[in-house]
Amino acid sequence: MTMTAERKLALVKDYATTTGDTGSPEVQVALLTERINYLTEHFKTHKKDNHSRRGLLRMVASRRSLLDYLKSKDEPRYQTLIKRLEIRR
Repeated sequence: MTMTAERKLALVKDYATTTGDTGSPEVQVALLTERINYLTEHFKTHKKDNHSRRGLLRMVASRRSLLDYLKSKDEPRYQTLIKRLEIRR
């Protein structure tokens, strides 16, 4: 099962920088991280699901790009985000 609407709203609310913010890098990275974690668990039981693996790799690359952008624009925001999401880097 993919992310529910309630879970998505909760993530947006937690990581939004202002009210109604859905496009900031923090929100986008949080949503991608949630989907990446779900797919990582999915692959523990479905090892040969290569179609979904391609999507996972695209999500990881997209998240990496957003994190690189955030790091170049505002280092403290980047550091707090990776600590909150527990992304190793």
